[in-house]
Amino acid sequence: MSDKNESTMWGGRFTEATDTFVERFTASIQFDQRLFHHDINGSIAHAKMLNKAGVLNDEELSAIETGLEEIRQDAINGNIEWSIQLEDVHMNIEARLTDKIGITGKKLHTGRSRNDQVATDIRLYLRDAIDAIAIELRRLQSGLITQAEIYADAIMPGFTHLQTAQPVTFGHHLLAWNEMLERDYSRLMDCRKRMNQSPLGAAALAGTTYPIDRELTASLLGFDKPTENSLDSVSDRDFAIEFNAFASILLMHLSRCSEELILWTSAQFNFIDLPDRFCTGSSIMPQKKNPDVPELVRGKTGRVIGHLTSLLVLMKGQPLAYNKDNQEDKEPLFDTIDTVQDCLKAFADMVPAIQIKGDGMYEAAKRGFSTATDLADYLVRKGVAFRDAHEIVGQSVAYGIDSGKDLSEMTLKELQQFSDIITDDVFDVLTLEGSVAARNHIGGTAPQQVRAAAARARQLIAK
Repeated sequence: MSDKNESTMWGGRFTEATDTFVERFTASIQFDQRLFHHDINGSIAHAKMLNKAGVLNDEELSAIETGLEEIRQDAINGNIEWSIQLEDVHMNIEARLTDKIGITGKKLHTGRSRNDQVATDIRLYLRDAIDAIAIELRRLQSGLITQAEIYADAIMPGFTHLQTAQPVTFGHHLLAWNEMLERDYSRLMDCRKRMNQSPLGAAALAGTTYPIDRELTASLLGFDKPTENSLDSVSDRDFAIEFNAFASILLMHLSRCSEELILWTSAQFNFIDLPDRFCTGSSIMPQKKNPDVPELVRGKTGRVIGHLTSLLVLMKGQPLAYNKDNQEDKEPLFDTIDTVQDCLKAFADMVPAIQIKGDGMYEAAKRGFSTATDLADYLVRKGVAFRDAHEIVGQSVAYGIDSGKDLSEMTLKELQQFSDIITDDVFDVLTLEGSVAARNHIGGTAPQQVRAAAARARQLIAK
């Protein structure tokens, strides 16, 4: 007499039970149970299509729909004990449905395979995740734009090589962050468009002999259309890879923003203050206020980039069509989704609460001869060749370093020792306010341009 495991739903071919370790090793229910909503939605759409095709009668369709909705409620309420013996969320739900409604439950799988079923479920799940992420991303952008409007006149040093370069406004800097995020949003929407095709009906790999209507199931599930090729439908996960590529770029951007926030909150910069609710203290140093939220976002970026690498390597050696390797797509994808959602929420909550230390920013902008380029431009407008102007300003800066004076603090006489072309009007460009105001063009840091750019950005995210 055979000792095969009768609890499986595929055991007819086998003559002995699966090894207990292998059973646990190959199961995915531990993590794919989060797909239950989408698995049930896909099954209901499939059942409706089977009814239209004459495979299920009206009574059977009603029993399946009722049973699946009861299972959904049980799962929501935590009243399902997910079984490792049944491997995954699909077989757990199907077995529970059969327990509820009898042999009709076994008819549900007609014309499909777990291969196209899981490919459909993941797309449905990811589509909902993308929509939720898009909302949080827009919320973060809205906060940045509001802060940019508030601080359109607040002057701070702009840096290259982390050295003081030219004065900019804090609003202008925040809008630079927003531009990065706007490109990320565009990538996310592109990803959603490409993934929104239904693989349901591809079955195991070659399609099915049943008279299915793939256009109907695609429409019922909100897909734009069915996928074109059954082999590709069940075997590729490039949509998950593309999402992880988006997520990696987004987190890279948030990590750069985090690094700046961390620097700006330090005593050495003293540019901004983060409210206590976004920071933690030290167990030994009572004076410490640590910017843990941006530090964690910076740290979590590594795991998301790692997940992208994992998915790329997962797919690179697989022949068509489905392989068990693809079970490994879910944990990195799910963790990426969770991490992106958490990081965006943290930033979207934190950004509107940032308070600047305007005096500290302004004083920092005065250090490092940040208006040196303005003096060179001034000389060029007076007819001096740029290379000669560059030399004159370099000499002026060297004098400033020796004398401990910024260019704007030097007297006219001191400046004229380097060029007699310099006159009283030079001080209009050597002030920080004059420097930022002079960059009055699209993309420039002039307060007028910052407010105009903020208005355009707000109009864009409202679409």
